[in-house]
Amino acid sequence: MLSKLLIKNYALIDALDITFDKKLNIITGETGAGKSIIMGALGLILGNRAESKHFFDESSKCIIEGYFDIQAYELQDLFQQLDLDYENTSIIRRELHADGKSRAFVNDTPVTLQILKLLGEKLIDIHSQHATLQINTESFQLLVLDTVAQHQELLFDYKKEYHNYKKALTALKNLEEDIAKSSAEFDYHQFVFNELEQANLQSGEQEQMEAEQTQLENAEEIKRQFHTASQVLGEEEVNIIDNLKTAASAIQQGAKYLPAAEPLNDRIQSVLIELKDIHAEVEQLADSVSMDEERLSIIQERLSQLYDLQKKHRLDSVASLIQLKDELEAKLVDSSTQEEKLDELKKNIAKLFENLQAKADKLSKNRTKATQILEKEVTAVLARVGMPHAQLKVDLKKLADFKSTGQDEVAFLFSANKGQSLQPIHKVASGGELSRVMLAIKSLVAKTSALPTIIFDEIDTGISGEVALRVGELMEELAENMQVISITHLPQIASQGNSHFKVYKEDKGAKTKSNIVLMDEQERVLEIAQMLSGAKPEETAIQHAKEMLK
Repeated sequence: MLSKLLIKNYALIDALDITFDKKLNIITGETGAGKSIIMGALGLILGNRAESKHFFDESSKCIIEGYFDIQAYELQDLFQQLDLDYENTSIIRRELHADGKSRAFVNDTPVTLQILKLLGEKLIDIHSQHATLQINTESFQLLVLDTVAQHQELLFDYKKEYHNYKKALTALKNLEEDIAKSSAEFDYHQFVFNELEQANLQSGEQEQMEAEQTQLENAEEIKRQFHTASQVLGEEEVNIIDNLKTAASAIQQGAKYLPAAEPLNDRIQSVLIELKDIHAEVEQLADSVSMDEERLSIIQERLSQLYDLQKKHRLDSVASLIQLKDELEAKLVDSSTQEEKLDELKKNIAKLFENLQAKADKLSKNRTKATQILEKEVTAVLARVGMPHAQLKVDLKKLADFKSTGQDEVAFLFSANKGQSLQPIHKVASGGELSRVMLAIKSLVAKTSALPTIIFDEIDTGISGEVALRVGELMEELAENMQVISITHLPQIASQGNSHFKVYKEDKGAKTKSNIVLMDEQERVLEIAQMLSGAKPEETAIQHAKEMLK
């Protein structure tokens, strides 16, 4: 429950410190006194966005803090899921700055507005007169039914299964499109693959053949040049090797008398050995090179085939052709296995459908039971609040297709008077009737959802007298199981509260500010008397107020 609310520097509020009772809290005050401002501040710590800058003092930041006693509501798992420190009395704080920056904290841990909303939904249900319009929407009607059915875990499992089912259907559609496309392209891919397969492509063969082609085309020139080198090295009458031998012999003779020249003899002997080896290899190479017209023709024909394939497929190398062949082979293999994948996916979808159908049927069964509870409870409450002949009928229809919420379509049908036919509630209910229907629904939802706090923000539109008194009694009964905060203009409702706060405006210097005070018994009598008869109540009004408070 909301045990304390602190508001500092917000709109017309300089500083407020409100401590709420754990049962029924009443807030009254003249129009414009600041009740909506307090609700706006509360909304900020529940995750609402700050739509505009509201500062009592522009030079200071705005701070709103809510103290929530949550030890009886088993919210430890939620705090763990949100990665928050759990405290029996948890503090939610929101800070707004004049430059537009905003920060939020839960037990001093910084959080996002999304987390505030998730947490706020578990702490407080704010029901305003404008929220009455929600009752006309199917999403709200289904939410009410599911809350009464108390099958949130089943609904969560269904939505998860529904997501998987829709995902599988999308995969099936994409696979069928791929198969259709592959079928159209299969023959062409097979033809190209066969062509490349028959070509027996080898990595690096183009470069090797181009080098061999160059050698064969220039065989005579190679042979001539190598014969020339061989002649110069060792075959002419005057050649390098013979001259080097003569030089070696002379150095050897001279070294007999000049020992320092001995290393030269060793070096020239090494050179002589190397030259002999070179001469032998040159001769060998010269003999090995020959013009092979048949081999050249084979190479030219193979290179022409490779060049044609590259040009045809707009590629620049044999390696690219090999890569294309591998890719086509993978596509052909994939095409052959797509039918198997299709059969497997269809089997999986059939299984998902079966599981989804079972969960949808269970949801429908639970909702059918919940409609009986909802109709009975709401009708009983409406009779208590001045609508003895009112009926609420839940029209639940089973759909052929699945939706994210199940297979059910729901509509609330309503009749306010005896003999009046049931029609969609938004077509026949007046503002006052809608308020009472919504109150009846909220009272039932509050019992089944175990929310810590519910706030009724001026939902007394269109009611008065005895009906207002019954509404007040209903709120008082609700407050036996949960905290209720009611902002009201009706003395019949105000007289039911355990705590009664008055919101008022006062002038302080050059500024007007809103304030709130917890009234004692005497102040409360005067407030209710004023609500009954005006600013200066007579003795009869005061006596009436005392009787109402008793």
